[in-house]
Amino acid sequence: MRFSLQDVSFDFDLIKKYGNPTPRYTSYPPATELSKDFTELDCRQAIEASNLRNTPLSLYFHLPFCQSPCYFCGCNVVVSSNKKLAEKYLQYLFKEIELTSSLIDSQRKVLQLHWGGGTPNYLSLEQVESLWKKINSHFKLDANAEVSIEINPRYVDKNYIFFLKSLGFNRISFGIQDFNPEVQEAVNRVQPEEMLFEAMGWIKDAGFESVNVDLIYGLPFQSLSSFKETIKKTVKLDPDRIAVFNFAYVPWMKPVQKNISEAALPKPQEKLEIWQMTIQEITNNGYVFIGMDHFAKPNDELAIAQQQKTLKRNFQGYTTKPEIDLFGFGATSISMLEDTLAQNQKTLKEYYQAIDAGCLPVSHGFKLSQIDILRRDVIMQIMSNFQLEKSTIEAKYNIDFDSYFASELEALKPLEKDGLLELSANRIEVTSMGRLLVRNIAIIFDTHTKPRTEKLLSRAI
Repeated sequence: MRFSLQDVSFDFDLIKKYGNPTPRYTSYPPATELSKDFTELDCRQAIEASNLRNTPLSLYFHLPFCQSPCYFCGCNVVVSSNKKLAEKYLQYLFKEIELTSSLIDSQRKVLQLHWGGGTPNYLSLEQVESLWKKINSHFKLDANAEVSIEINPRYVDKNYIFFLKSLGFNRISFGIQDFNPEVQEAVNRVQPEEMLFEAMGWIKDAGFESVNVDLIYGLPFQSLSSFKETIKKTVKLDPDRIAVFNFAYVPWMKPVQKNISEAALPKPQEKLEIWQMTIQEITNNGYVFIGMDHFAKPNDELAIAQQQKTLKRNFQGYTTKPEIDLFGFGATSISMLEDTLAQNQKTLKEYYQAIDAGCLPVSHGFKLSQIDILRRDVIMQIMSNFQLEKSTIEAKYNIDFDSYFASELEALKPLEKDGLLELSANRIEVTSMGRLLVRNIAIIFDTHTKPRTEKLLSRAI
């Protein structure tokens, strides 16, 4: 079976049937399974082992500060208008850069660099330049590296945008969420349409290679017709990539969401109709549906990588760099090495204390076994490319796929009967319907996600 990357079919009954909480599989095992038993020594040993593999690097820097809260937010942020907090944080971030970089082979090239948050443009231009110079003095940035930053369009001007480009940033991302003023008011993220188009104009004038915008469906006061207008305006902005996320209403986990009235959220049926319309409208306007929640222009490397079956996932979402070690810096950030996941301390106090003690600020982690690595490979193939060649896995891991995964293949049969996938002698292939519920397919191969973590997960759709 083959289908166009544009093809998506909806069966509302099936979507409701499989709409249970599942991991997003930006890692395997999911971040909910990281253990406090993981130590700083474990992290140091993992870095040492990664040097022997000499794989290229991806660096992520978490800048957690925001000037005001967005009520939909599920990120780890610190909300304050006191900019002095950033000064202290940068001092400690610099120390972490010095400590961690001293453990990493200086000849390893950085192919990806990303600043996220929070709001990276919470920093002043002087602070941005200072952090940029610190990173470049301790790491070897490849001439063709992807260098990206997230911004909040409410706190930038033309000078700020052009300064980022002059430093070396070549990719940029900003959140729209929704163009509708009523929705913006309800989530405390008021940014007029004129502001968004002006910011995009500056970005294009500055010559950034790629622009991503984020939308969220399922927010308060959204309707099918109102969100269709948001999609039309987003397409008019002409970004290279569009991410459309499903709003996970979890006020028991994210207290800021208590500011949102559950009664104002679109009903489940309308929310599904919004998602169906979104896929149709964006793909009808020339974008490729990459999977789950991402769209890209046909000439974008995400679309090309998926066509070539080389797309991968990590904590930044989809990536075109399959063989790479991700190092996270800053509070709450997560590193993803070949056989290790390691997360930094979540609170600023604990993060600072660890660095003051001269330690890597790791709080949780996980050491993957060879079995975990095998299962991760299977899950990521399914999640990223919507198919898996059994022979490829067999050759790589020296197994007989059908024997090794006999119980999983049996568990997939009900999903095949429901039309989510097709099983053949050498292939597992996700159908157009299954693309919407691919997390339900992937979880069959997951031996780590436990029932206790269900409240920590978002619904599959």
